[in-house]
Amino acid sequence: MDTTVIHRRIEGDIERRILSGEWRPGRRLPTESDLVTEYGCARMTVSKAMASLAARGLVTRRRRAGTIVAHPPLHSAALVSIPDIQTEVEGRGLAYAHRLLAAKVREAGVRETGVDEAWLAGDGKLVELETLHLADGLPFVHERRLIALAAVPEAGTTDFAAQAAGSWLLAHTPWTEAEHRISAVGATGDIAQKLLLPPGTACLRLERRTWRDGQGVTWAWQTFPGAAYDLVARFQPTRA
Repeated sequence: MDTTVIHRRIEGDIERRILSGEWRPGRRLPTESDLVTEYGCARMTVSKAMASLAARGLVTRRRRAGTIVAHPPLHSAALVSIPDIQTEVEGRGLAYAHRLLAAKVREAGVRETGVDEAWLAGDGKLVELETLHLADGLPFVHERRLIALAAVPEAGTTDFAAQAAGSWLLAHTPWTEAEHRISAVGATGDIAQKLLLPPGTACLRLERRTWRDGQGVTWAWQTFPGAAYDLVARFQPTRA
């Protein structure tokens, strides 16, 4: 069989497994030796397929660690899923940490900004959190989050200094509906200072709301330094 055909077959098989979710981000792919045996081809053919997948951003090739399924850019994942920031940071080979800057329980209402929190908590109480996520000790994203105690009562006694709220919610509170709003903003003085950015620096802001069976769970605003991210989505046309 022509080597080009085999190369495309290997690349296509791996691509389908990644895009279908069968092979999740961070999964180590079979070694080149294993693929040579599986497809009965030369090592150079396998290496060419791996190089093509890496160039398209589907896999990451690391010395000693081998080839793994790549973590997509944060905002690409944010378009269609609920990303875990710790997983995103560690997927880039960086050390993750977070700082809980503020935490309190308060009544829901209409804030001074005009934001109506009734959809989230009704007349109930909210946990309000401010968190700075770090990558290799440097600011990665600033997060402000509200959690409805009516939906997640255990959030009132959870130590979010020990585990970031987003990761904790993903592990403990299933969601059935989510809404994302992504916008370009300039870093305000307060957020700019915490992200170590000059005031007015272009940032991307992800606003996320989640529900569980129609009940509001959480509302979060995450601000990322804009120079470090882009918006990428891969999709196919809808078929009738």
